Amino acid sequence: MKHLLLPVTALIFLAGFASAEQELSVYTGVQTAPHSSVEGDNDGDDFDFGVAWEGRSGEAPLYYGFRYTNWQTENWGWGVELNHAKVYADDDALDDNDFDSLEFTDGLNLLTLNGMYRWKNQGNPWTPYVGAGIGLSIPHVDVDVGDNKTFEYQLTGFAVVAMAGVSYDINDTWAVFGEYKGSFSSNTAELEGGGELQTDIVTNALNLGVTYKF
Repeated sequence: MKHLLLPVTALIFLAGFASAEQELSVYTGVQTAPHSSVEGDNDGDDFDFGVAWEGRSGEAPLYYGFRYTNWQTENWGWGVELNHAKVYADDDALDDNDFDSLEFTDGLNLLTLNGMYRWKNQGNPWTPYVGAGIGLSIPHVDVDVGDNKTFEYQLTGFAVVAMAGVSYDINDTWAVFGEYKGSFSSNTAELEGGGELQTDIVTNALNLGVTYKF
């Protein structure tokens, strides 16, 4: 995961030159994913089937995210975010299609550039906010089918995210927040031994987190 954090770190460093209110946030929560189709070929053998994805948020590796936000005005800001979501194919999909594993669990990493809007009222510690972003899907592809096993990070496509929540100021430096976060990613992964796998994944999450303001 270290190399995935480097683009985020670089963007935050450059943003530090801007004279605006800035925040660093970390969160975890409960994340799920609805059914989607999986198609492609394994060394010339085509496959096309449906998957009931499982999130398993509380199992290692955990679901989490990091977010940097630079508030340019009282209400408007922008930021970058790494969302470590994850999905596992259900056992029926694996057994029926001769896959030993099909998952993005370390994780379905979504790196996005976000736009944010908040309703900030002076003297009120509660601040509702919404946001949306676009970026890249960089999952750890774990696919074991036939004689071929793929186990590596790949840049697989684009991603979009949206969130809505409320933040509560503990003091001038720290805040806590709760939010709904959704994502869509289009993923085309290359398989070892030849072939590829394509799937579009939607996630839904309820997050709880803490923010450091500087």
